[in-house]
Amino acid sequence: MLYLVFYLVMTFLEILLFFGLFILFYSYLGYGILLQILVFLKKIFAPVKSGTEEFLPPVTLIVAAYNEQDFILKKIENSLALDYPQGRLKLIFVTDGSSDETANIVSRFPAILLLHSADRKGKVAAMHRAIGHADTDYLIFSDANTLLNKESIRNIVRHYHSPKVGGVAGEKKILATSADVLTSTGEGLYWKYESWLKKLDSDFYTVVGAAGELFSVRKDLYEHPGDNILLDDFIISLRICEKGYRLVYEPDAYALETPSSNIQEEKKRKARISAGAFQSMLLLKSLFNIFRFPLLSFQYISHRVLRWTLCPIFLPLVFMINIILVFQSNQAFYQWLLAGQIFFYLLALSGWVLYRRQIRISFLYVPYYFVFINLSLYTGFRRFLKGNQSVLWEKAKREN
Repeated sequence: MLYLVFYLVMTFLEILLFFGLFILFYSYLGYGILLQILVFLKKIFAPVKSGTEEFLPPVTLIVAAYNEQDFILKKIENSLALDYPQGRLKLIFVTDGSSDETANIVSRFPAILLLHSADRKGKVAAMHRAIGHADTDYLIFSDANTLLNKESIRNIVRHYHSPKVGGVAGEKKILATSADVLTSTGEGLYWKYESWLKKLDSDFYTVVGAAGELFSVRKDLYEHPGDNILLDDFIISLRICEKGYRLVYEPDAYALETPSSNIQEEKKRKARISAGAFQSMLLLKSLFNIFRFPLLSFQYISHRVLRWTLCPIFLPLVFMINIILVFQSNQAFYQWLLAGQIFFYLLALSGWVLYRRQIRISFLYVPYYFVFINLSLYTGFRRFLKGNQSVLWEKAKREN
């Protein structure tokens, strides 16, 4: 009897190990590989005809800025220099709650509509207030601490030629000029990987959520995401997808941003984003209905949900089960698998030690940043359960 129980337990652990390995592989590599195959087949059987007709409708660029006096002048100059027909690009800057010189600096430029209130209610409230002053059919949102490439507006709005497109996601690029190599290397590689996946997502069907640094929506499809929303850009863009519209990816419209100034500042940002991820899953629970949204649900679960939920659970679980199976089995596969995991975590530990000693060996920062991201999900989940992550968060300091 005891032997039967032991056999069943070991069999269960083996099944759980292989299931965990599959989830980890699929989430971080397999989904991208599968999308490449699906996109290749789609192009063979349903080639997309791209139009060449120019489309330059009036558009509004909305920038929410809070205490950005050190950077806001660069943002203004960058916005005024964007390549778009004169009179068709309207600029609205919202500086609600700013207690520094941000509002005064913006007020010097008559071409910009300044909205300022002493009350700070968060980025979502500022964006929503700006939309009430926008009289164009297309809206573009950009963070105050980013710079846009000159052709970004043209490259975004051209997609609205298609009535099926409800929004456009620009690309986020991290400037690799930071004195803090960990955040520069880790965040930069992360966004290169995300950009690769977004391109595949868009080619297959739709991007699964926009990044707030640069994204656009049709005004008539915009829906207030609600109060106390942490990932407003993500919720706003996927609400549009819920309505049956696509969110396309435009790599030639990008926002340049410096990385967090150090790992402590990056930890603040990742914890807030992670808390917002769990909040988003609750608010977007309809997207788990794969019968209602077959393509969108497939992408949403594969690209986002698995990485937010099962992956941070299976990373330590696979390691612990692997240790048990090594002691209970003489199979070489389990021994090599455990050796590979130990080697990876030693690399991550080495990256952490070298970072603390300010020794630059960039490739060791990659495994450390990977572990750091997954640990941040635990922090974010705890904040989500406690409900103590405010929309009035402390900004993460970034490199100048």
